[in-house]
Amino acid sequence: MQSLGPQDPQWIGDYRIVGRLGTGGMGHVYLARSEGGRTVAVKLVKPELANEPEFRQRFRQEVEAAQRVGGRWTASVLDANTDAAVPWVATSYVAGPSLSDIVDRHGPLPEDSVRTLAYGMACALLDIHGAGLIHRDLKPSNILVTIDGPRVIDFGIARALDAAAGDGTVTKTGMAVGSPAFMSPEQITGSELTPASDIFCLGSVLAYAGTGTLPFGTPTSSGVHAVMFRIAQNDPDLSGLPEEGGLRELIAGCLAKDPADRPAPEDLAAAIGPVNTGAAAPWLPAPIIAELGQHAVRLLDFDTPPGGAPQGPKRTSAQAGGAPGAQPAPANRTLIGVRQLEPEEEYAYEPAPPPAPGARGRRGRALGIAAVAALVLIGAGAAGAAMLGDSSGGGDGDKQTEGSDVPKEYLGTWVGDVLRDGEQNGSYRRFVISPGKKGEVVANSITMGKTAECKSDGKLVAANGELALDTKVVGSAPEGSCTALGRHTLKPGADGTLEWSAAGRSATLHKVEEGQEKLPDAMLGDWQQPFGGGLQYMNISEKPIGGRAITLTSDIAGNHCEAKADLIAAGDKVLIGPTVVTDAEVATACKPGPPSMLRMEGDKLIREWLNGVTAPRTYTRS
Repeated sequence: MQSLGPQDPQWIGDYRIVGRLGTGGMGHVYLARSEGGRTVAVKLVKPELANEPEFRQRFRQEVEAAQRVGGRWTASVLDANTDAAVPWVATSYVAGPSLSDIVDRHGPLPEDSVRTLAYGMACALLDIHGAGLIHRDLKPSNILVTIDGPRVIDFGIARALDAAAGDGTVTKTGMAVGSPAFMSPEQITGSELTPASDIFCLGSVLAYAGTGTLPFGTPTSSGVHAVMFRIAQNDPDLSGLPEEGGLRELIAGCLAKDPADRPAPEDLAAAIGPVNTGAAAPWLPAPIIAELGQHAVRLLDFDTPPGGAPQGPKRTSAQAGGAPGAQPAPANRTLIGVRQLEPEEEYAYEPAPPPAPGARGRRGRALGIAAVAALVLIGAGAAGAAMLGDSSGGGDGDKQTEGSDVPKEYLGTWVGDVLRDGEQNGSYRRFVISPGKKGEVVANSITMGKTAECKSDGKLVAANGELALDTKVVGSAPEGSCTALGRHTLKPGADGTLEWSAAGRSATLHKVEEGQEKLPDAMLGDWQQPFGGGLQYMNISEKPIGGRAITLTSDIAGNHCEAKADLIAAGDKVLIGPTVVTDAEVATACKPGPPSMLRMEGDKLIREWLNGVTAPRTYTRS
């Protein structure tokens, strides 16, 4: 970890930069924190790569695919802005050193540790390949070591570098694609890559972890080409691995020259068996456990810049498309990837003039930020305690649903208007809370503000007098408009309500009884309104909350536009989310609209925008 220099940004997107983690072939990697206090790693692409259209297009595609990768064994992609002048991607921060650093300082890992490493990496590849990705650069520096297992990082990113390289293995900027000592034969010969390529690389990583040496030798004065030749033609040297126990045989299978002869990730995971994360002994030797504790201490030292205050004024999430309802912040600091919205900008679903140069909004999909706990664990005893977990549950047994840590009084659907620092901010929140255990998703939430709709899942962190949730954004409209708020708390309030709070926001939530969230029959069906010299049509269908209940279409001046919107609330008030353009003959001719409220006035349907800018629209039956 390095302190920031004068050339480093203070903010990237919604994230305050607090330190530099390193520099790689693609760019700089920074330690950063969200407005809610979550720790993330932000990778900022090199400007010379950002100027290559092929790289930018592939980078965008790969980031979008990587955002679908979840699971315990990877560092999830949380947020990105691939359209910024300097693109960036944010991932969950893994508080641990790389496998290469561990082996360099402590030597090869014990056999049991290598088995745990193999299991975790195989499970990570299952998730990565399941999202349609090939890692392409699986190496010790892309494996981070934590108290409860390995984490794979940088998946899907190397393919973007392939675009910059064309058909070769070196980019136009002179950067090698992949790491030669950990490449597969297919990468070296330029053959078509399949997921089996990652299995070969996994075998090389495991051999290195178990012996401290490279299975095909170390580059000498002859350079990397000799190593690459041996990877393509020679057998690996696995003599440093134990002959008994099956580990050498497992790694040799991964290093088969023919991709068809290599095991699949699921076969590897099944052969090794699930890793016991309960009361089992730590998976790493005690000196390494101690180093992980020291690593966490150093992380705390970077909690804020020198002086104890953030660099630059506090940033609100709305300025970078964050949680709805925040106010813009002063634009007097180094910001990357932010779209400045003019107050009078009209978000109407109607034919729009071509956008001015540079007016494109960011397309990065903001996913919610996974929990990161900086645990100071010194010695193997502390590590064992951490792996036990807390099984105390929440509340008394008779107040729980059987097998659930969520007390019964929390279960159900809850809705309410949101306050920001005690004042209404125009946002509405809906929770659906279900039974579940700690670490499981027990809450689904929809939040709608004046300009955006956010959907998130909440994992149960604690249930002792109140529910504590760690949330992850799973959907946003417009894309890239939402960011996680950090830890959410829910506790019983007066008259059967729940009191919710997170990051300075609060709400009194009222329980929704079955049948209350229903659209009035008079609203259902087809409507129309005069629009741009023609007609705009709206169809309202019966859908569950969160479903695409609204469809808008228009054909004006030869331009066909179609958009859809989610149903956010029904009953006492009907709220619909921002419209999302789903079909357009001319992309610049169709413009999405902000959230709105529907109400009946006699036999007419009135649509009022929540942003307070656009005039209400009146629809009649079509």
